[in-house]
Amino acid sequence: MFVRSPTWVNMKYCLLLCSMLMSFGVFAQNPSSEENPETYASTNTKSAVTTSAREITKTGYATYYAKKFEGRRTTSGVRYRGKKMTAAHLKLPFGTIVTVTNLDNGKSVDVEVNDRGPHSRKYIIDLSEGAAKELGFYRKGHSKVEISYHLDAD
Repeated sequence: MFVRSPTWVNMKYCLLLCSMLMSFGVFAQNPSSEENPETYASTNTKSAVTTSAREITKTGYATYYAKKFEGRRTTSGVRYRGKKMTAAHLKLPFGTIVTVTNLDNGKSVDVEVNDRGPHSRKYIIDLSEGAAKELGFYRKGHSKVEISYHLDAD
Protein backbone atom coordinates (compact mmCIF):
# COMPACT_ATOMS: atom_id res chain seq x y z
CA MET A 1 0.00 0.00 0.00
CA PHE A 2 2.86 2.42 0.78
CA VAL A 3 4.54 1.70 -2.56
CA ARG A 4 1.38 2.40 -4.56
CA SER A 5 0.60 5.76 -2.96
CA PRO A 6 0.63 8.67 -5.43
CA THR A 7 3.17 10.67 -3.44
CA TRP A 8 5.69 7.81 -3.54
CA VAL A 9 5.25 7.38 -7.30
CA ASN A 10 5.59 11.13 -7.90
CA MET A 11 8.71 11.23 -5.78
CA LYS A 12 10.27 8.34 -7.79
CA TYR A 13 9.63 10.13 -11.06
CA CYS A 14 10.92 13.39 -9.67
CA LEU A 15 14.17 11.75 -8.56
CA LEU A 16 14.52 10.02 -11.92
CA LEU A 17 13.97 13.31 -13.75
CA CYS A 18 16.47 15.15 -11.52
CA SER A 19 19.14 12.49 -12.04
CA MET A 20 18.61 12.60 -15.80
CA LEU A 21 18.91 16.38 -15.88
CA MET A 22 22.06 16.28 -13.80
CA SER A 23 23.66 13.65 -16.04
CA PHE A 24 22.76 15.61 -19.19
CA GLY A 25 24.21 18.73 -17.61
CA VAL A 26 27.56 16.99 -17.17
CA PHE A 27 27.73 15.65 -20.73
CA ALA A 28 26.25 18.65 -22.54
CA GLN A 29 28.53 21.34 -21.21
CA ASN A 30 28.94 24.17 -23.67
CA PRO A 31 32.20 26.07 -23.80
CA SER A 32 31.43 29.37 -22.14
CA SER A 33 31.49 32.47 -24.32
CA GLU A 34 32.73 34.39 -21.29
CA GLU A 35 36.05 32.55 -21.42
CA ASN A 36 36.79 33.80 -24.93
CA PRO A 37 35.05 37.06 -25.91
CA GLU A 38 36.09 36.52 -29.55
CA THR A 39 33.46 33.78 -29.90
CA TYR A 40 30.60 35.89 -28.50
CA ALA A 41 27.91 36.61 -31.06
CA SER A 42 24.48 38.02 -30.44
CA THR A 43 21.65 35.75 -31.54
CA ASN A 44 19.43 38.33 -33.21
CA THR A 45 22.07 40.44 -34.90
CA LYS A 46 24.17 39.37 -37.81
CA SER A 47 27.64 39.43 -36.37
CA ALA A 48 30.79 38.95 -38.35
CA VAL A 49 33.76 38.26 -36.13
CA THR A 50 37.09 38.95 -37.78
CA THR A 51 40.30 38.34 -35.92
CA SER A 52 43.45 39.81 -37.43
CA ALA A 53 46.21 40.69 -34.99
CA ARG A 54 43.72 40.44 -32.10
CA GLU A 55 41.33 43.03 -33.61
CA ILE A 56 37.71 41.95 -33.38
CA THR A 57 34.99 43.46 -35.57
CA LYS A 58 31.23 42.95 -35.12
CA THR A 59 28.20 44.35 -36.89
CA GLY A 60 24.82 44.95 -35.28
CA TYR A 61 22.54 47.62 -33.86
CA ALA A 62 23.46 50.29 -31.31
CA THR A 63 21.23 52.38 -29.09
CA TYR A 64 21.93 55.09 -26.52
CA TYR A 65 21.18 55.87 -22.87
CA ALA A 66 18.04 57.79 -21.95
CA LYS A 67 18.41 61.19 -20.26
CA LYS A 68 17.08 59.78 -16.97
CA PHE A 69 20.39 57.95 -16.41
CA GLU A 70 22.40 61.19 -16.19
CA GLY A 71 24.40 61.20 -12.95
CA ARG A 72 23.59 57.61 -11.96
CA ARG A 73 26.37 55.18 -11.19
CA THR A 74 27.35 52.71 -13.86
CA THR A 75 28.37 49.12 -13.16
CA SER A 76 32.03 50.13 -13.04
CA GLY A 77 31.25 52.66 -10.30
CA VAL A 78 31.72 55.91 -12.22
CA ARG A 79 28.83 58.28 -12.78
CA TYR A 80 27.22 58.35 -16.22
CA ARG A 81 27.74 61.62 -18.04
CA GLY A 82 25.95 61.97 -21.36
CA LYS A 83 28.55 64.28 -22.89
CA LYS A 84 31.42 61.84 -22.39
CA MET A 85 32.23 59.20 -24.98
CA THR A 86 31.30 56.05 -23.05
CA ALA A 87 29.45 52.82 -23.77
CA ALA A 88 27.94 49.72 -22.23
CA HIS A 89 28.78 46.22 -23.45
CA LEU A 90 27.80 42.87 -21.97
CA LYS A 91 31.17 41.07 -22.16
CA LEU A 92 34.06 43.47 -22.80
CA PRO A 93 36.27 44.45 -19.85
CA PHE A 94 35.85 47.91 -18.37
CA GLY A 95 38.25 50.40 -19.92
CA THR A 96 38.26 48.77 -23.37
CA ILE A 97 38.33 51.37 -26.14
CA VAL A 98 35.84 50.50 -28.88
CA THR A 99 35.64 52.18 -32.27
CA VAL A 100 32.00 52.47 -33.32
CA THR A 101 31.19 53.27 -36.97
CA ASN A 102 27.70 54.22 -38.13
CA LEU A 103 27.13 52.19 -41.30
CA ASP A 104 24.47 54.64 -42.58
CA ASN A 105 26.75 57.68 -42.82
CA GLY A 106 30.30 56.38 -42.21
CA LYS A 107 30.94 58.51 -39.08
CA SER A 108 32.97 56.86 -36.33
CA VAL A 109 33.85 57.56 -32.71
CA ASP A 110 36.01 55.95 -30.01
CA VAL A 111 34.20 55.13 -26.76
CA GLU A 112 35.29 53.59 -23.46
CA VAL A 113 33.34 50.68 -21.96
CA ASN A 114 32.29 51.51 -18.38
CA ASP A 115 28.93 49.76 -17.99
CA ARG A 116 27.09 46.51 -18.69
CA GLY A 117 24.34 46.31 -21.26
CA PRO A 118 22.37 46.55 -23.42
CA HIS A 119 20.12 43.93 -21.92
CA SER A 120 18.36 43.19 -25.19
CA ARG A 121 19.33 40.71 -27.89
CA LYS A 122 18.64 43.29 -30.58
CA TYR A 123 21.54 45.59 -29.66
CA ILE A 124 25.27 44.89 -29.36
CA ILE A 125 26.31 48.16 -27.68
CA ASP A 126 24.70 50.97 -25.71
CA LEU A 127 26.25 54.41 -26.27
CA SER A 128 26.25 57.66 -24.35
CA GLU A 129 24.20 60.59 -25.61
CA GLY A 130 27.32 62.40 -26.84
CA ALA A 131 28.52 59.40 -28.83
CA ALA A 132 25.08 58.96 -30.42
CA LYS A 133 25.04 62.64 -31.44
CA GLU A 134 28.56 62.35 -32.87
CA LEU A 135 27.48 59.31 -34.92
CA GLY A 136 24.35 61.09 -36.13
CA PHE A 137 21.56 58.87 -34.84
CA TYR A 138 20.59 60.62 -31.61
CA ARG A 139 16.94 61.34 -32.49
CA LYS A 140 16.46 58.06 -34.44
CA GLY A 141 16.84 55.79 -31.40
CA HIS A 142 19.12 53.18 -32.92
CA SER A 143 21.37 52.59 -35.90
CA LYS A 144 23.26 49.79 -37.62
CA VAL A 145 26.89 50.02 -36.55
CA GLU A 146 30.18 48.21 -36.76
CA ILE A 147 32.25 47.93 -33.60
CA SER A 148 35.93 47.05 -33.50
CA TYR A 149 38.30 46.68 -30.59
CA HIS A 150 41.62 45.15 -29.59
CA LEU A 151 41.92 42.62 -26.78
CA ASP A 152 45.14 42.53 -24.80
CA ALA A 153 46.76 39.14 -24.41
CA ASP A 154 46.59 37.97 -20.81
